[in-house]
Amino acid sequence: MAIAIGLDHIVRSYGPVRAVDDVTLDIKAGEFFTLLGSSGCGKSSLLKLIGGFDKPTAGRVLFDGKDMASVPANRRPVNTVFQSLGLFPHMNVAQNVGYGLKLRGLSGGALKAKVEGALELVELSGFADRDVNLLSGGQRQRVALARALVMEPGILLLDEPLTGLDERLRQQMRDEFGRLHKRTGATFILVTHNQDEALSLSDRMAVMHKGRIEQIDAPARFFEAPANAFVARFVGIDTLLKPESISIAGDRAVAVIAGQKLTAIFSGTAPKDALVAIRPDRIELVPLVERADETIELKVVESIYRGLSHDVTLAFADSQRVVVTTSADAIPPLPGESVRVRLKPGAALLIDRSGMPALAGGDE
Repeated sequence: MAIAIGLDHIVRSYGPVRAVDDVTLDIKAGEFFTLLGSSGCGKSSLLKLIGGFDKPTAGRVLFDGKDMASVPANRRPVNTVFQSLGLFPHMNVAQNVGYGLKLRGLSGGALKAKVEGALELVELSGFADRDVNLLSGGQRQRVALARALVMEPGILLLDEPLTGLDERLRQQMRDEFGRLHKRTGATFILVTHNQDEALSLSDRMAVMHKGRIEQIDAPARFFEAPANAFVARFVGIDTLLKPESISIAGDRAVAVIAGQKLTAIFSGTAPKDALVAIRPDRIELVPLVERADETIELKVVESIYRGLSHDVTLAFADSQRVVVTTSADAIPPLPGESVRVRLKPGAALLIDRSGMPALAGGDE
């Protein structure tokens, strides 16, 4: 049965360093939740606290409202798939998958049936007697999943399990996680630094930075309303512009950048110290002769061929830059040319500048 998880003001300190810094989070039973962030942000430390492999310096870990402080890792309804997989090299596939059940006292036909059911779940039927050392990377990953799922955990923790696999295999296993989540109904928590994994799998996700959670939301909301400059950059919204002035009217803002006006949207209260983030998927070049609403005029700095597209870098009069992606078939404008850029609805977002290391516009 899926289990709801509550993290109540969790702190994990190592001397003066706070790996997890006052994190409060509720994960629903049966949810696929992802902790996303770069190395050292605290996401794996948080996963260890949920799994019982470490104890918090302060705060509580709750399963369905019950404080788990006194419950050791081996008695929690949790199984973990680690990056290293941790398969036993001296055991075959069936022995690896059934190891935990055997420790629980299961044996004979009942054990065999459980193992075969788990292997079928991960599409490894017929692999029971195989040597794990002779399996491919993807097959070994499936064995690790089967070993975790055969225990029928209420919570499955996935600690960067796809790191080290090639891109094709990553995509295949990513789809497998989604399928298994639907079939098992367990609460899945994925730790990753890969945005594609997080965006494609998660019901909700949290972006972490320096031990804190910067934003918790459904995947689409990170693009529609990033909480701040750090989150915007982390999800790939790299164009962050410093406005000369901002005027607010309802849930809209008019930002002036190098003398040109852009209409920007924001969520909640307008930030006091704000930047304008430009979504790359909502801007396009338009011919100078074509009539169009909500356009700005910029100068071409350079164009780089990317195989399936061209990245055209454009500059405002104050040297702040925007990158527009055009089709590979289109002839890109030349450096020095003036071009018009159309901003589609929701292209410009007014966000808090926290997390921005220096001035916007390439002056870092």
